Amino acid sequence: MSLSPVQWIISLGSVALQFAIMFLMIRRRLRTDFPMFFAYLGFNAAIVLVGLATYLFAFRQYFYVYWTVNTLTMLASFAVLYEVFAILLKPFSAVVDLGKMLFFWAGLFVLLAAVLTAVVTAGPGPQKLVALAALCDRCMHLMQCGFLMLLLIFEKRLNFSWRSSGMIVGLGMGMNAALDLAVSYGEHLVPSAQLKWDMVSGFSLIAVLLFWVIALWTHQGAPKTVNSTPSRLILQRWNEALISYGYGEAAVASGRMESFLPGIEKTVERVLARKIAN
Repeated sequence: MSLSPVQWIISLGSVALQFAIMFLMIRRRLRTDFPMFFAYLGFNAAIVLVGLATYLFAFRQYFYVYWTVNTLTMLASFAVLYEVFAILLKPFSAVVDLGKMLFFWAGLFVLLAAVLTAVVTAGPGPQKLVALAALCDRCMHLMQCGFLMLLLIFEKRLNFSWRSSGMIVGLGMGMNAALDLAVSYGEHLVPSAQLKWDMVSGFSLIAVLLFWVIALWTHQGAPKTVNSTPSRLILQRWNEALISYGYGEAAVASGRMESFLPGIEKTVERVLARKIAN
């Protein structure tokens, strides 16, 4: 099997741009702030090279390699999404703790839905695994698109800086997911133009990587945070309420580790008290 010059440009260009982003992160001292994103870039660059080698010299194994690395990339992007969420809302440790729990349950729900889809999918084992991975991948892209919409809608209210590192990473991940979903929809509508859609997907990835390069090159240090604006009041109230229920660093430091469902506990206590009284 051989590749066209355009495919070589897209593949090697994406690798070069990802290494450039990693270099900028080291230079801007962002590697320690975004370790998962840094690893995500390195892993993506490595799998492009592995994919090229497999496609050229072991094409029969390309199917298995592709879906394996696609699944691993999906898991890595999920970790990056949570990392960006935690960085942007860092002043609100209780909200971050709640978000961690929600991310866990969202991931578990997606996995359960994917397993059920694979079980009901007709065909051999590899086809079932493809159905599982494809559903997880689409759900992951939808979550990233939702996160992108959240950043765009609440940017002014939460006083996020467009040039802050968290916004740069989050916007790039969201744009990449939106473009991937658009390409996937196009492939479904016009399956005969698969090669052209692959080109569109490759160039959209190059565009997102260029956005990261330019944005990180002009990155401003010490950006504004949601803790420095009067519009943070809603999140502040959420944070204080969650701290009272035992979430966040403040609750841990004060030893207040109450249940998140105190109303249910009190109800159970009242029921038990009535039974004892009777």
